[in-house]
Amino acid sequence: MKFTSFPRLASLRPPPILLPARRFLALRPASPHVARQTIFSAPSYDIPLTQKAVTFDAIRGPITIQKAWPVTQPEELLPGQVLVRVVYTGVCHTDLHAWLGDWPLKNKLPLVGGHEGSGYVAAIGKQTNTDLKIGDAVGIKWLADSCLHCEECRKGYESSCAEAKNSGFSVDGSFQQWAVSYANHLTPLPDGFPLEEAAPILCAGVTVYKALKTAALATGEVVVVPGAGGGLGHLAVQYATAMGYRVIAIDSGEDKRALLASYGVEDFIDYTQGDVVKAVQELTGGHGAHASIVVASGAQAYEQALQYLRPHGALIAVGMPPDGDIKASVFWTVVKSHRIIGSYVGNRQDAIEALEIAAAGKVHTTFTIEDLDNLPSVFERMRAATLNGRVVLDCQ
Repeated sequence: MKFTSFPRLASLRPPPILLPARRFLALRPASPHVARQTIFSAPSYDIPLTQKAVTFDAIRGPITIQKAWPVTQPEELLPGQVLVRVVYTGVCHTDLHAWLGDWPLKNKLPLVGGHEGSGYVAAIGKQTNTDLKIGDAVGIKWLADSCLHCEECRKGYESSCAEAKNSGFSVDGSFQQWAVSYANHLTPLPDGFPLEEAAPILCAGVTVYKALKTAALATGEVVVVPGAGGGLGHLAVQYATAMGYRVIAIDSGEDKRALLASYGVEDFIDYTQGDVVKAVQELTGGHGAHASIVVASGAQAYEQALQYLRPHGALIAVGMPPDGDIKASVFWTVVKSHRIIGSYVGNRQDAIEALEIAAAGKVHTTFTIEDLDNLPSVFERMRAATLNGRVVLDCQ
């Protein structure tokens, strides 16, 4: 295991200035998947009566590829609702949890899952107050709707709204070609940003970006990312670098080391090869990390984080291991002034910022594109932990 001395002055870069994303598009390499897209922005769309959708009727029940699932027609849309022609949709572990039913929350049944959908506005419900227009490129996120009037919404904590609706959980989501969503929470996509690249940012990207903001770090401070080579983690290290932080990545295997090195990560700890806490301490001159953004799905990552944080350090809980608990010494939490904070997706502004950073070329998602019909296979590989990066489904 190779450790590098601390500090590294080259990492003390200023945080990004969030200018409109369209000003950066020329700096981005061309997407290798653009040629696959056959549906584009248009002033109107021919809306069919039926569509392809992937559904399940019971927890852990058969996952069905529906060929004639009904499409909500424009005249059926309620005020505030929008019909989106979904072009691409990401697949998240939350989608798998909904099918497995292993969360202490119940989702609707039957269910069309999915909450990382990118596509175009095809119809808008009558009496909807919105700036959206037919043909606008938009993103469907986990948070489908909220009241916008309660204290949580007013403070920007829309995901905590008592009336919140969640895409692919409490309302049908983006594993279909024509999805109903809500004008207040659809996210406009940056001009020219490829839809397939936007899809994973709408959940994974927004989630880790918000977690990093929650840590409230200063430029040059050290953030550890357990699970750095996964779907959330590989985005977290890139956002952390773009925000001016020094990253220590924790994962296992040479493939993950190589992936993270391609994103400029120099400090990598293989948790299977030694003492993680000792390794973090050595890489930080014995001081410990300023924050740990735990996106790993194992409870041990939380236990270790509390041991390698420096005084006033922050543990930001993102990954949700089944039946996992955070066990913290009250004495040392008080004496070291540790902060233990849960971070649950992001708000509307967080989503816009996360997309702008990605559109500026600061963050790139490792993903493969597969057909919507492949969702059952994706779930199988996700359960077996054999996926590298994200999977984006083609809904065309």
